[in-house]
Amino acid sequence: MPRKKILSDDAVLIEARRLHAEGGDKALTFGALSLATGLAASTLSQRFGTVEGLAAAAARSGWLALIETADAEGSRTANKGPQGYLKALEATGAAMAPRLLELGRRDGAAMALAADWRGRVETTLALRLGQRERARTAAQAIFVAWQGQILWQGEGPKIKDLAKRLI
Repeated sequence: MPRKKILSDDAVLIEARRLHAEGGDKALTFGALSLATGLAASTLSQRFGTVEGLAAAAARSGWLALIETADAEGSRTANKGPQGYLKALEATGAAMAPRLLELGRRDGAAMALAADWRGRVETTLALRLGQRERARTAAQAIFVAWQGQILWQGEGPKIKDLAKRLI
């Protein structure tokens, strides 16, 4: 009979994402994760196989959390415009999206989840911008500008102004 896990896979994957966010690919090792979690490196290896398997699992877990958040914030902020929705996403962790892309870039399932998240966010934005095809195109541009602002730490046009110009 297997022993009970001291720390859940979810908790380990959150810590793996933190390590990666702080130091990139080289910072995510079983040894570093062992120090951060208190679990033996061999235990982590048994759970995730390889460091690449760990990175993929951490990315998939992160994207699933962002998808859940995007849906919840879409409902919670239904009476707010595109900017209100994006601010709500940022407040709940959407800033980790660029790091998740890097973390899961070699895993097809992680990249599929990333595309799903992007599609959900763009659809929610488009619904707040109108019903025409132009709203969908504007939502795509706003999404790209928003992620660019996250990547460049606030540089770029204000989302509110961009939405007005595009619609």
